[in-house]
Amino acid sequence: MANPVQFISQVRSEIGKITWPTRREVVTTTVMVFIMATLAAIFFFLVDLAIKSGLSGVLSLVGG
Repeated sequence: MANPVQFISQVRSEIGKITWPTRREVVTTTVMVFIMATLAAIFFFLVDLAIKSGLSGVLSLVGG
């Protein structure tokens, strides 16, 4: 097991290597996530509606 002081030193060294995103990058990616989530929700809603309509049609034909 490593020395705790050495471990903390290594962690600080690694944190210094991180390249943090700019505010503009964060805003842009956040907006893109919301847009993609909305598009996915609309897509799955339409697929669900189509399956529901198709299944209701088949059941009405079979059920009489």
